[in-house]
Amino acid sequence: MGYHWHDLVGNTGVAMIIGTYLLLQMGKVHAQTVSYSLANALGAGMVMLSLVFDFNLSAFVVECFWTGISIFGMIRAVCIGKR
Repeated sequence: MGYHWHDLVGNTGVAMIIGTYLLLQMGKVHAQTVSYSLANALGAGMVMLSLVFDFNLSAFVVECFWTGISIFGMIRAVCIGKR
């Protein structure tokens, strides 16, 4: 076992999700913005990419929902005009 490029991608995605959530809790971003949802979707997508190489069903299900909900958030933000 070694550390591969897909591990870096997955860990970067985790850092993006956690960092975005921290910024939300600090009041630096708002949950109803495209940028917040986009950062979450990208982070979850990066984690899912890493799971292609080292699959874990539970993590994959969570990330699928995280991505889907984030995409819903982006669509909602665009539709109500919060960019």
